[in-house]
Amino acid sequence: MAMLALAVGGDLISKETMREAVIDGLLDLPSKVKAVLKLDEEMKDLAELLISEQSLLVFGRGYNYATALEGALKVKEVALMHSEGFLAGEMKHGPLALVDHKLPIVVIVTRDACFSYKQQSVIQQLHARKGRLIVMCTKGDSASVSVGGSCRVIEFPYVEDCLQPVLNVIPLQEKNYQIPTTKSLQVLQPRNLAKSVTTQ
Repeated sequence: MAMLALAVGGDLISKETMREAVIDGLLDLPSKVKAVLKLDEEMKDLAELLISEQSLLVFGRGYNYATALEGALKVKEVALMHSEGFLAGEMKHGPLALVDHKLPIVVIVTRDACFSYKQQSVIQQLHARKGRLIVMCTKGDSASVSVGGSCRVIEFPYVEDCLQPVLNVIPLQEKNYQIPTTKSLQVLQPRNLAKSVTTQ
């Protein structure tokens, strides 16, 4: 899709710098994916912490909203744990009422157009309510997103914001694989999961 968008907008001189940055990002993506795959042990540790939990919230904004929804969906399907993905900007409209010191919360705040005081405000509000935060951020941003080192931080390599979800979803999938594996659940054939391609 990124390549198609680049082709369609190929004659726009005003977008030339961005187009070149995205192309460079695509070329660099395989090495960045390899770097993210090295987070495997960290995801195993995280799965151990989450194995006995009943619920998990996942917040994202911008491109990372879809990543939050996908991460939460896979927790339900594979880890058999209640999980909800939310747009971080809508946190005050319901999800904030659920936050307490027992609830684990994943917040995806990698550097993009939405990375600003708004995302940091989300983290501060969750922290003020004693939420157990797991923050996914761009490498080098841990000090700005972790309030006094109070939350677990997972750092990712930086790529152009439209490509960032490709990297961000990998450790979420890894975590969602490790939780049921640790619980000795069937990962390849999750319980009660009906695929739309199944024929009767």
